[in-house]
Amino acid sequence: MCVDVEWADGNAEIFMRWRTLHGQAQQQTISAALWAKFVNVHMDPEALNIYMDGFHFYNGDMKAQMEAHHYCSAVNDDVNQCVIFDGNGRDAKIMGVEYIISSKPFETLPAEEKKLWHSHVHEVKSGQLVAPGIPQKAEHEFMKKMIGTYGKTWHTWHTDLKLTLPTGHPLLMMGFTADGQANEQMVAERDKRFDIKSEEKRKDRESIAAPAISHGADAWQQADVVQLTLQPLATGAPVPHSHRAAPSDRTPAKQPPESQ
Repeated sequence: MCVDVEWADGNAEIFMRWRTLHGQAQQQTISAALWAKFVNVHMDPEALNIYMDGFHFYNGDMKAQMEAHHYCSAVNDDVNQCVIFDGNGRDAKIMGVEYIISSKPFETLPAEEKKLWHSHVHEVKSGQLVAPGIPQKAEHEFMKKMIGTYGKTWHTWHTDLKLTLPTGHPLLMMGFTADGQANEQMVAERDKRFDIKSEEKRKDRESIAAPAISHGADAWQQADVVQLTLQPLATGAPVPHSHRAAPSDRTPAKQPPESQ
C-alpha cells in the first residue's frame, strides 16, 4: 500500500488516498487520533498497512544489492513482520520476508541467532529507509522508532538475477551500515521514482538520536558471515527446526515399514 496524505484545517481530519498493489485507488477520511495510532505503530496485525522502502544486500556479497519494498504489520509493540516485494506495481513479485524487532527482545537472543540480524541505525540516519507517501513529520516520528530496531531478512525469489521462478534456496540479507556501501545510482533512481531526496531526509534526521548497536548484530562487519546452504538429511535424523531443543531431545520421525 502506498499512502498519500493531506492534512485538513486544524489537523482535525486527515484525508488519505492510497493505491493497492493492484493499482486500485482507495480513499478515506480519518481522524487525527486514528492517524496518531498509525504513527505509533499500533496497527491491525491482520493488515499489511505499513509501507517502507529500503535496500538489502546478500550477506557475504555486498556488491549484490537491490531495492526492497516492505509491506508490514505490527504483531505487538516489539515485533513487526514484513512481506518484501521487488516493486510496488501490478507485476511486483514477492522476494522474501523481514522480521523487525526492538532491542528488548534482541538482547535475549543467543549469540548464534544474533548473527542473522542487522541494525537499522545507518539506514535511518542516511535517509535510505523511507516511508513513502506519509507526511514528513509523521515519517520523522516513525523513524525515531525504527532506528533502534533489528531486522532478520530472507530472500526467497532472487529477482535481481531475472529469475522467472522462485528457484534456488533462501538467502540471508543484510542492511548497509556506513556511507559508500550502497550503490549511489540505485539510491538516486529510487529517489527519482518517489520524488524524494535521501540527503534531505538525512538532514531532517540529524536530530534523531542514534542508539548504540547491540553486540552481535551486523556480524559480517567482524568477518563473521553466515549463509544458508542445503544438505541431505540422513534417514531418521530430526529436522533442526528448534533453537531451544537439542537434537537428542526430539523424537525421530517414524519410518514406514519395509515392504515384504
